[in-house]
This record gives sequence, structure tokens and C-alpha cells, in this order.
Amino acid sequence: MRVDGQVARPSARLDAGQAITVELPQPRTVDLRPEAVALNVVYEDADLLVIDKPAGLVVHPAPGHQQGTLVNALLARWRDFKGLKGDLRPGIVHRLDKDTSGLLIVAKSDAAMLKLARQIKDRRIRKEYLALVEGRLKPAQGRIEAPVGRHPTERKRMAVVRGGREAVSHYEVEDYRGDLTLVRVKPVTGRTHQIRVHLAFTGHPVAGDQLYGHRKLPGLPRQFLHATRLGFYQPTSGEWIELESPLPDDLRAFLATLPAPTAAPGSTAGR
Repeated sequence: MRVDGQVARPSARLDAGQAITVELPQPRTVDLRPEAVALNVVYEDADLLVIDKPAGLVVHPAPGHQQGTLVNALLARWRDFKGLKGDLRPGIVHRLDKDTSGLLIVAKSDAAMLKLARQIKDRRIRKEYLALVEGRLKPAQGRIEAPVGRHPTERKRMAVVRGGREAVSHYEVEDYRGDLTLVRVKPVTGRTHQIRVHLAFTGHPVAGDQLYGHRKLPGLPRQFLHATRLGFYQPTSGEWIELESPLPDDLRAFLATLPAPTAAPGSTAGR
């Protein structure tokens, strides 16, 4: 952007009568190529597959992550893979953040994609996450209902903001580990970063979360958030399918370094 022919600083104040010109760069095209990225497929049928995504794997190409994504791996395994969300997101029904591990549905056809998307819209797909959070989360059970939207000044962050989109999460404490809490979270809605934002909003951000957390924890390589359970209706048969993923080795190993668990009064998690 230029003001009166000079490159403008973002902080520049404008006066009446100044001429502003904007030069838009040509959009970059992304050449999606099949790549041999290992995938852990825990369920597959003619309509869909469910991946147990490892931490560090980006779901689809984005700025800074043009290659080595789940989509690249899908194209390598199924050469005719197509979906409804355009060339960059074939079959992607919902997402997990790069450093969140766990269960993820991928549709194999347009018809399956439509039906699964409808289930998400109607809140019929059930998701459950295990998170370790800073501090001792109380009460042991609760509902977090707070609208989530883009942070007003930090564009890479989401936040609880007035005018944000409806966001609801239910949680139940599994146990306490010293000054940390292991908690199960069931999101009702699916906003970007919803669980991380909601837990940070309570004052108990996800342990190891570099974007919303308060401190680093030695020995924890990433944010402690894992999509451990997933339930949905098979798009063709209507059969209810429910899958579970155990904690991956890195998170399990970190838990082993913490004090012995103590039960949260009033919690029924794990019983």
C-alpha cells in the first residue's frame, strides 16, 4: 500500500485528500502432489476412513505448510481422492490442529462428505478429548459457553469475544496430577481452537500450549491435547460407529513423570 506514492507504514495516519494505492500480488497456486506420508488408519469402509493423526502432521496445505500434509498423504494412497471443499481439502470433514493428535474422519466421496457435514451441522457427531491443563480445574464438572472469534489484535489467535460465534464445551475432571488437571472435554460446537480457547478462558490453559498457555513444562514436547473418542453414523447404513484412541506415547510418558493422580470430588470420569 502506498500513500501519495510512498510505501505506507501500518501505523500511518491519513489526511483528507491523500491518494492511496493498493497493489495486490498475484495469488499463489498450490500444486497438490501425492506424498508418501505414513498414516495410521484405524477404520475404513467404502464411504470414509478414520485416521489416528500424530502430532506434528498438518491436515491440509496452508501458508508455511505446503507439503507433507494429511491431504498429500491421502492423494498418494487414493489417487482419485476428491471431496467438496476444493482442491486443497479433498475429503476433509473436520480438522485437528497441527500439534493435536487423535481421531479424524475423512470422506471418500462427495455423497459421504455431504452426509457427514450434515451430521456435524446437526451436532450428531460426538467428539471427546483428553487434555492436561494448568492448575486444579474446579468444579469437577462443568459447561463452558462463551463465543469464540478472531482475537481483535493478534490475528493468529482466537479468543472469547463479544460477537463471536456460539461455542459450547462440556468437561469433566479425570483426576489431579499435582498442580495439573487431567480433564475430558466434549465440544458441542466446533470452532477453531475452541477447546484451547475455552480452557484458557477458565484460567486453566492446556499444558504446553505455546499460543494460549502461561508456561512451558519441561519434558512436555507439545500441547497436551488428544482426540481420544469419536462417534458418528455411517453415511450409507446409518449404523452408529464409535472409535477410541489411547494416549500416544509422548503424552503417556509425560504423565508418568507427574505426581500420582488424586480423584476430583464429585467427578464420575473414568468410572
